[in-house]
Amino acid sequence: MLSASPSIVRLYSADEARSLDRAAIERHGIPGIHLMKRAGAAAFDALRAQWPSARSLSVVCGAGNNAGDGWVVAGLARDRGFDVQLLQLGSAAPLRGDAALARDWAQAHGVSHEEWTDGSDGAQLRGEVVVDALLGTGAKGPPRPGYARAIERINTSGHGVLAVDLPSGVAADTGHTAGAAVAADVTVTFIGAKRGLYTGAGVDCAGSVVYADLGVPRAVFDAVPGVAALRWQAVRASLRERPRSAHKNRFGHVLVIGGDAGMGGAVAMTAEAALRVGAGLVSVATRPNHVAPLLARRPELMVRGLDDPTELDALLARASVIAVGPGIGRSPWAEALFQRAVDAAIGAGKPIVIDADALTLLAQTPRRLPDQTVLTPHPGEAARLLGVSVADVQSDRFGAAQTLATRFGARVVVKGAGSVLAAPGQILGVCLDGNPGMATAGTGDVLTGVVAGLLAAGAGTDDALRLGVCLHAAAGDLAARDGMRGLLATDVLACLRRALDG
Repeated sequence: MLSASPSIVRLYSADEARSLDRAAIERHGIPGIHLMKRAGAAAFDALRAQWPSARSLSVVCGAGNNAGDGWVVAGLARDRGFDVQLLQLGSAAPLRGDAALARDWAQAHGVSHEEWTDGSDGAQLRGEVVVDALLGTGAKGPPRPGYARAIERINTSGHGVLAVDLPSGVAADTGHTAGAAVAADVTVTFIGAKRGLYTGAGVDCAGSVVYADLGVPRAVFDAVPGVAALRWQAVRASLRERPRSAHKNRFGHVLVIGGDAGMGGAVAMTAEAALRVGAGLVSVATRPNHVAPLLARRPELMVRGLDDPTELDALLARASVIAVGPGIGRSPWAEALFQRAVDAAIGAGKPIVIDADALTLLAQTPRRLPDQTVLTPHPGEAARLLGVSVADVQSDRFGAAQTLATRFGARVVVKGAGSVLAAPGQILGVCLDGNPGMATAGTGDVLTGVVAGLLAAGAGTDDALRLGVCLHAAAGDLAARDGMRGLLATDVLACLRRALDG
């Protein structure tokens, strides 16, 4: 009934979460107040697990069902001898339905409340732990002034904070925070794990996420699709095993294109990553002065230096997968290589992975791309491709990924905390692996090579994207075991084989 986030397999929007609730109540006969009491019990259990020595808490309630969960937490804590302070924003009298039943139940168990009027600064929060039960999944836009002041008081209390279902001020659908938002240490989310907890700003606000299914039957979830919560340990089952009769020509030939003056390291990492995940052959097309260093670092590569972009055509003809962009820059040389690479992919129907400055070149000259294209933008590159601001992308990472996939006819990953994967007309999932240490130069180049190598080794485009993003994140998590600060892209690269075998 109560578990940590690794058990989550689907993520849900606010509307989908409400559909799950209705199905449990209307089709499976579970009274709403029973679900609310289970939710309160799950939140209280998580509170005791996180703060086992705490004996007092302050519960801050709003006006909806989220408040009802908070009243249940208060009643359970009161029964167990906690010193309970319940602050109700406005009067408790307007609570309706199940929330009113929860209030009445808690009051019968000795819980009293203090009113926190909309225009006041509120009372001092006395509890060792503060429970945020202000706003639920139905909240839209920035919190109203009274709620914003309550959120600020929670954030400056200096106490541990547990959020009920999702932190107040975080959009359930997107993770966006349009104004004040609670910064929780722990969030307990119920029935449908809210997708806004796992991407964008929601990741920072949620803290550690605990999931409680509240004993809802499996059939409830089968009727509402949600989006996939992707983790390496789950998706790696779709990775193809090599037959004993394998030989290199069965696993494709990746051509990595990029590395303008001073940026040879980018193509070196991309090319090695493609080899590490199973590509049979990897070639690199780069500036001539990078040839010797690349061969010294990784003699398994085939490296061709070229200043004349027309020399690329023969290499493109031999490749089965193209990766263009790492360290390519934005010079006329870069643009000529990029356009030739895309023309070759379109003409021969070859998979192509486009990253880094090649994405900026694509934004300058947009074109429809072949079906087996993968775009791997970070939020800044996604913003350039869409002609919007980075803030616009981050405010709806799902929408940005979906729009990019539809506009370019490609598979897309919008990278960052909770990377979002999309195909035209479909969100493929959200990657739950990875860590902040990976926010460093070169990790994107490694990802490009991972995806290209998996495509070369025979994975379909959707599988290569899912596997590649999750494998890359899992390797980053392995690298972070030695310390997250100062983690380098080559540390991630070095952990790819361990992650593959893990």
